[in-house]
Amino acid sequence: MIGVYGGTFDPVHVGHLRTALEIKEVLQLEKILFVPCAQPPHRKAPVICPESRARMLELAVRTQPGFHVERLEIEREGYSYTVDTLASLRKQYEDKILCLILGMDAFLGLPQWNRWQSLFDLSHLVVMCRPGTRKMFPEQLERVVDQRQTLTAATLRTRRNGSIFFQQVTQLDISATEIRNSIKQGYSPRFLLPENVWAMIQELKLYQ
Repeated sequence: MIGVYGGTFDPVHVGHLRTALEIKEVLQLEKILFVPCAQPPHRKAPVICPESRARMLELAVRTQPGFHVERLEIEREGYSYTVDTLASLRKQYEDKILCLILGMDAFLGLPQWNRWQSLFDLSHLVVMCRPGTRKMFPEQLERVVDQRQTLTAATLRTRRNGSIFFQQVTQLDISATEIRNSIKQGYSPRFLLPENVWAMIQELKLYQ
């Protein structure tokens, strides 16, 4: 199985990396593809250009086995719709099971995504949540969870796509927005993001 972890990563920080590692180990994923979003359809454009964000990601994951950066959305024109990304990856990895990795906030907004129900034709959904979090879903999403939720990670390997699995992770209270604001105000974000990423930010004077 292959994990697909999308986001703006503006910038990537240790919260992204730690949760991804936990998901990879629990689900015994072959690898995780980090997919930096070029043009998000539901939020403002990222502060830093797609190429710089991809380079920061590549620095962040280069020493972690099984972590890879997929530039598919950066190389595609127009808005970065996840359903299009998964359709492309489905062709690239025809014999693999794909698992789209989402945070709980992103999952709760799923009904606003472009062709969101088609995601289940292409992959499983793995939703990261805090330990002890009570899951409250909008009615439309509640029906989908009732139909598709599986309680064990092993079940994901028995079918090609279409399941929802909730996995508790150590969600570090780190915000990319707060990191950007700290840098702008002249404070150091050291230890909140990989050292080589911080070095790149300093060298190129990003977020200042």
